[in-house]
Amino acid sequence: MRILGINALNHDAAVSVLEDGEIKFSAHSERYSRKKNDYLLNDDIMSEALSFGKPDVVSYFERPWLKKTRQFYAGQYDEVFRKDNTPKEYLKRWIGDTKIQYVQHHESHASAGYYTSKFDEACIVVIDAIGEWETVTVWYGNDDKLEKRWSQKYPKSIGLFYSAMTQRLGLKPQEDEYILMGMDAWGSRDERIKNQIYTDLVQSNINLHRGCKWWDLDFYPDDGSEKWKFDIASNTQWVCEEEIMKVMKKAKDIVPETSNLVFMGGVALNCVANEKIAKDWDDIWIMPNPGDAGSSLGSAARVYGKKVNWIHTFLGTDIKGSYPIKRGVDLLLDGEIVGIASGRAEFGPRALGNRSLIADPRGDDIKDKVNVIKKRQKFRPFAPSVLEEHAHEIFDLPVKRASYMQFTAKCKFPKKYPAICHVDGTSRVQTINRRENRGYYDLINKFYKKTGCPMVLNTSLNIKGQPIVNTKQDGKDFEKYYNVKVLS
Repeated sequence: MRILGINALNHDAAVSVLEDGEIKFSAHSERYSRKKNDYLLNDDIMSEALSFGKPDVVSYFERPWLKKTRQFYAGQYDEVFRKDNTPKEYLKRWIGDTKIQYVQHHESHASAGYYTSKFDEACIVVIDAIGEWETVTVWYGNDDKLEKRWSQKYPKSIGLFYSAMTQRLGLKPQEDEYILMGMDAWGSRDERIKNQIYTDLVQSNINLHRGCKWWDLDFYPDDGSEKWKFDIASNTQWVCEEEIMKVMKKAKDIVPETSNLVFMGGVALNCVANEKIAKDWDDIWIMPNPGDAGSSLGSAARVYGKKVNWIHTFLGTDIKGSYPIKRGVDLLLDGEIVGIASGRAEFGPRALGNRSLIADPRGDDIKDKVNVIKKRQKFRPFAPSVLEEHAHEIFDLPVKRASYMQFTAKCKFPKKYPAICHVDGTSRVQTINRRENRGYYDLINKFYKKTGCPMVLNTSLNIKGQPIVNTKQDGKDFEKYYNVKVLS
């Protein structure tokens, strides 16, 4: 059976193709349209998805009419009565009269995590801004069955709280939350600030769907600096972590059968919190696209109803040709910052070696050079891609491997590798093995043999606010406009 999984008419549209348990294709719409967080599909992505054959069924990541009841409750009447956001009518131009099966939002998240995991039994926790009504759900997965055991409903939401505070700091909600997370280490955690955030914005159960631009601290002096932003970010992260840990404790009580955790939803992208979560479970799986885009695969997996063959996350557009190992290493040894656009694109928000900007992590000035290229703030951290067999020598990882940059970890040698260490001494680590990405592994291994350094700095091959490079032509354009050699 061939299933076409769809997330559209919502933040970060995506498409997946699942055929008899094999993941043939998964990609974000934005990579094709070149519009960041594009909520619409386009002919290019649909053409690539449909090249695998006509689907027997189309799965959709949420139940539209259930969502409209919540929108009506929230006073979003324009959304309720729109006639152009009905999935059946919207998708007709590409799929005709193909049957659509609707899967609830959180069920799609849970399925994306559990059916791609190695676990026969697991506790599944989904935390995001909002589904149709649910904002947190806890599930028990056993064999091929999913059982929902608890849920929290709108307007109470950890994800909406974090997005609202993102907006309060002058950032873009549902896009810049990772920037707030990076700001955390530059601020100071203060019980007074944390307590006011709890009192005003969490314990009050206020609806944060439209943000909290009105909110301010009662006592913070206006000294003309922007330190207050970093302090609020730090304490927002603190509150978020505490709220997540409350959910995880509840999940352990509700699902006592297992110590395996599957964590999904947009909040699962918070790698600072994930480091703490991982320590409380025997094993943890976070599918590398845990947000809404990943639900295109999740809805398809739910319709399939069985485990799928997850090998790696390189599921998008293929830039064919040999991985540029020798040329990449030569440029790194010359002190260059190098773009890589080779092989299939990663399915998820983080570049993992096939659409990456890489550099030698040992240089004191590398951070500044990369920030200039990417036009990003100086307080943002960079990630290391490290050979799996050397990862625990250099980092205090809370897990055996971290293939998808999902956990922060203390670097044991921050002075030796300054470019990949955040101001608090942590790194968002990606461990590399040959099975998941042979070309990228061989490049780093060759660099290691030449230098004794078993890793490179890795960030996404894009400019702030723009989608990651998708095609070979995108790579050429990046090279032309930003004066960085991009290898394919």
